[in-house]
Amino acid sequence: MKHLTRRRILAAAPAVLAFGGPLLSARPARAAKKYGPGVTDTTIKIGNTCFYSGPASSYGTIGRAMAAYYKMVNEQGGVNGRKIEFISYDDAYSPPKTVEMTRKMVEEDHVLLDAGPLGTPTNSAIWHYMNQNKVPQLFVSTGASKWDDPKGHPWTIGWQPNYHGEGIIYANYILKQKPDAKIGVLYQDDDFGKDYLRGITDRVGTKGPAKVALAASYETTDATVDSQIIAIKAAGCDAFVNTAIPKFAAQAIKKAAQIEWKPIHVLSSIGQSVAVTLKPAGLENSVGIVTDFYLKDPTDPQWKDDAGYKWWVAFMGKYYPNGDKTDVNNVYGPSNAATVVQVLKQCGDELTRENVMRQAANLHNFQVPMLLPGITINTTPTDFAPVKQVRMARFSGQRWELFGPLLTGEIG
Repeated sequence: MKHLTRRRILAAAPAVLAFGGPLLSARPARAAKKYGPGVTDTTIKIGNTCFYSGPASSYGTIGRAMAAYYKMVNEQGGVNGRKIEFISYDDAYSPPKTVEMTRKMVEEDHVLLDAGPLGTPTNSAIWHYMNQNKVPQLFVSTGASKWDDPKGHPWTIGWQPNYHGEGIIYANYILKQKPDAKIGVLYQDDDFGKDYLRGITDRVGTKGPAKVALAASYETTDATVDSQIIAIKAAGCDAFVNTAIPKFAAQAIKKAAQIEWKPIHVLSSIGQSVAVTLKPAGLENSVGIVTDFYLKDPTDPQWKDDAGYKWWVAFMGKYYPNGDKTDVNNVYGPSNAATVVQVLKQCGDELTRENVMRQAANLHNFQVPMLLPGITINTTPTDFAPVKQVRMARFSGQRWELFGPLLTGEIG
């Protein structure tokens, strides 16, 4: 498969639709035009880094789905009459490469902002650079809790629910099933994995006999996580939280089946894709695993008559026909991109980096129809966590089935 290393999307003219309806009913009131880098009367240049190669290359489809969304926006008129030029570079999930590609975007391509860049370790590598240079690191595609830091890092904002809160939710679920659980955790040895682990241990440590018996880490350069799964089972764990990226999450599921270990198994939202995790692991090995969702899973038939789902299917068919319609990452990409477009719409003709961040911190009940019902996007100047709620789901052997109410990651 050819790896995408750079993508530019260009098109034309004046009114944007998102997810089957007008993104905004009217343009903002016209004022004096103010432009930052990468903006003209006809174009807005934005950047992105994504994993088109390397150990997390299954996430490369997110960048392709984002590119497809911006292509659609341009064909339907652009943003306030301006076409989006989307430049996406492959960083191969390598922080040094992310630094190189991001500096190129900022210092050579002169983008207005970095839109939905992927990965916790990769975004961590550019976090200070973006804030020192006052370049919007907008709606980063990672749930690390540190992105919600408007005072310390006012040029970076997250998008999805944070990993620490999800870790609390996973622990709450396990404790309801088995109050004295011995919990094993598989986590990536960086801020991403440690955020999940911290949420779990924060909750488990509050009360009761349950404990984290073994937390086993892995590196993205590891060949397998087989030894970690064997060790977690050997520690007597009867509950398992699998927070790995898809490659290693699939290995963990398969290995657990091979050694006939059947704990309460919670899979994080990072690795929940039917297409890139459960199918490689074996659908029969995945029965009974639970996870959490904030987006509509494209394999769930309950959405077949849902307007947002119908829009997404049509979008995929026209703009990303080679994209896997069983992969929730292809729901994530356009949902994140739609939020970027909303911010650009709110900017009107004041397309400066400063106004981008003002508008990103001024989203009120913004609805992307591929978010689960009841979940909306909200931000304020003191709240940089746009999506805060999830629902639990259980894998039936064919699809995820939602259960229970909307949840937030709070220790109760």
